[in-house]
Amino acid sequence: MSWIAYLEQNQSRFIDELLEFISIPSVSSSDEHFQDVVRAGDWVVARLKSAGIVNARAMETETHPVVYGDWLNAGDESPTVLIYGHFDVQPADPLELWDSPPFEPIIKDEKIYGRGATDDKGNMLAPILAVESLLKSGAKLPVNIKFFFEGQEEIGSPTLAPFVKANAELLKADMIISADGSQYGEDQPSLIRGLKGLMGCEICVTGAKGDQHSGMHGGGIANPVHALSHLIASMKDLEGKINIEGFYDDVEELKVADRKAIAEIPFDDDEYAKGLGVSETFGEVGYTTAERLAARPTLELNGMWGGYQGKGIKTVLPSKAYAKITCRLVANQKPDKIYELIKTHVEGNTPSGVKIDINPLPAKADPFLVPRGHNSSEIAGQVLKDLYGREPFEIYVGGSIPVMSMLLEELGVHGTVFSFGLNDEQAHAPNEFFRLSSFMKGQVAYCKLLEEFGKI
Repeated sequence: MSWIAYLEQNQSRFIDELLEFISIPSVSSSDEHFQDVVRAGDWVVARLKSAGIVNARAMETETHPVVYGDWLNAGDESPTVLIYGHFDVQPADPLELWDSPPFEPIIKDEKIYGRGATDDKGNMLAPILAVESLLKSGAKLPVNIKFFFEGQEEIGSPTLAPFVKANAELLKADMIISADGSQYGEDQPSLIRGLKGLMGCEICVTGAKGDQHSGMHGGGIANPVHALSHLIASMKDLEGKINIEGFYDDVEELKVADRKAIAEIPFDDDEYAKGLGVSETFGEVGYTTAERLAARPTLELNGMWGGYQGKGIKTVLPSKAYAKITCRLVANQKPDKIYELIKTHVEGNTPSGVKIDINPLPAKADPFLVPRGHNSSEIAGQVLKDLYGREPFEIYVGGSIPVMSMLLEELGVHGTVFSFGLNDEQAHAPNEFFRLSSFMKGQVAYCKLLEEFGKI
């Protein structure tokens, strides 16, 4: 039996298994669901073993577990491929906006609906099923395989770096493939060349020892909300340029080839703005909207609060005000350095009469840029071309996959993103779904990819 025949004959079973997998509410951001994350990891271990990856196990980190499995019977002369994915998911809130319960997945219009369907349970299950088809159909698995799945990606992989460092020898591989990511469209493939990094911090501004009567003390003491507003405004000008001294020092400027690759991807500013319900695009002068989204760093205020926010009026001077800030970073920026630059800016621009504390948030990731001519990316691009019948777009993504830079640092290997969800599948939003056609396409693609790797 051929591997494609095996996939076709077992597709109904595979779909049922994906439904079962999605039904586990493995929300990593919730203490309430910690054991569900553990349960999802155990499910993955069992699924790897049933696929023929006998050496599979859950492994502890300081927080949520990871799953490791390997099949190393292709021999020392064959390349070793590490396949990555994650089994944790985002919270399902707001529940009232779901058409069906998020952890009771259903199939409708050839789509599986449920939290985690596309991000990342459907995508990470595909390579497991591909390996099963190669092992059990009589076809040859021409490479050594290692699987590495985590349960904390949706919270920024806060304790994964020390695990990767401690287990670098175990994870050692010639090529790394991420099953977390997406394709450009149903009929148009893409390969991700760049991922932005991430740095987050929280600012707390303190004034008086408690909320004060605004009639008695207004004009006599500083207002923390006003002070915070001035501080935040100082960080960015009205044209989108970030005014943090040194912020752009390490930014790798876009090369002609980079700008050409971005320009080749269809993008309409007016349609983009209309789709988001805004009147026009906005951002750093000198770059197109597509370039800013793909390959320029950002500093964004994600939340700001303080003082009375209930119905009606309460005439107080609030004692505290808060803000959360995240920066999306590009090569060669480092999260720790950017945090120190912001901290220095805050300390140097603190308005009088208030005290300011700034602290980093746990989510952190280095930016990731795949070099041109990279071996596994070149092969993956050819597989996608054969599968879709057209050249893949070269994509730069504003999101982050923290493990990619971790693996590069510890293993010295650039990863290739090879996954088949589409951007319209409501990842992180209500009514998340995964196309059954993409599920099957991913399985086929991984079989072809592993066969091509075996020819190296």
